[in-house]
Amino acid sequence: MPTYAYACKDCGHAFDIVQAFTDSSLSDCPECQGSLRKKFNSVGVVFKGSGFYRTDSRDSKGSTVSAAPAAPAASPAPASVPAATAS
Repeated sequence: MPTYAYACKDCGHAFDIVQAFTDSSLSDCPECQGSLRKKFNSVGVVFKGSGFYRTDSRDSKGSTVSAAPAAPAASPAPASVPAATAS
């Protein structure tokens, strides 16, 4: 459920509340019973906390950053196979 920010037009009290999409907007301030206005943010998603990295939830095919070409990996020498003996 989304979190909505409200501010009172009369006393300036501001608060956040979690409401379902189907809930109606609040109209009365819990502090002074004045009229409320809903505050709108320009961002729809806010990441709070540490640990959000560019590589989270991405696969290697979807990356838009081109990596420097890596040196070719040295392949191990094939194991020596004993020569077949004629019978």
